[in-house]
Amino acid sequence: MFITLEGGEGAGKSTAAAGLAAALRAEGQEVLLTREPGGTKGAEAIRALLLNQEIPLDALAQTMLHFAARADHVAELIRPALARGAIVICDRFYDSTMAYQSYGQGVALADVRALITLVRLKPNITFLLKLSEDKAKKRLAARASGTDRYEAMDSAFFTRVQAGFAAIAQAEPARFIQIDASPAPQAVVAAMRAALRERAGR
Repeated sequence: MFITLEGGEGAGKSTAAAGLAAALRAEGQEVLLTREPGGTKGAEAIRALLLNQEIPLDALAQTMLHFAARADHVAELIRPALARGAIVICDRFYDSTMAYQSYGQGVALADVRALITLVRLKPNITFLLKLSEDKAKKRLAARASGTDRYEAMDSAFFTRVQAGFAAIAQAEPARFIQIDASPAPQAVVAAMRAALRERAGR
C-alpha cells in the first residue's frame, strides 16, 4: 500500500507520517517512511536546491525539478519497497506539485498532469491534513529552522494552495481522506489509523 500525506506548511505532515509509521510497525507491518522532495541521495540534492530561496527558480523550473526528484525517488526507493510488500508512507507526493506550482504559482494544470502520467504510480490513499492559516503561521513561527523558499511565500499564495488541495481532493474522493490537523499529534495519528481501519473494512 502506498500512503501519502498532503497539506500546507505547518500542518504537521512529517510528525503525522512518523506517528502513523510507528503505529503500523507496532502492528507488525514493514513500513518505509520517506518524503518529497527527497528520499534518495539524488532527490535530496535536488531538494536542497529547491528549498534554497537564494537561488532564483521560476515556477516551471521548480516543477521540473520536483518531478526529476520524484522519478529517482520512485525508481530507487518506492517501487522496490512496494514490490516486496512494504507499506510506503510518503510526506508529500505529486499532489503537492499540483497545489503549489499549478494553483499557487500558475503552471498549467495540463502540464503537471502530463508529468504525473510519466510517474506511473498513484497513491492508494492520500491523507489531506487541514489546518487554518492562523494556526499554521503559529506553528511555523515556533520552528527553530530557517525559512525556505515556500515558507517565505505570502498569504495569498497559501490561500491559492489551500484552494488547490481542496479542488484536488474533491476530484478524487475515493483516494483522499481529509483529517483535521489542529489537535495534538497523537490525536491526528489516531484519526488516520482509524480511517485506515475503516477503509480496509469496506
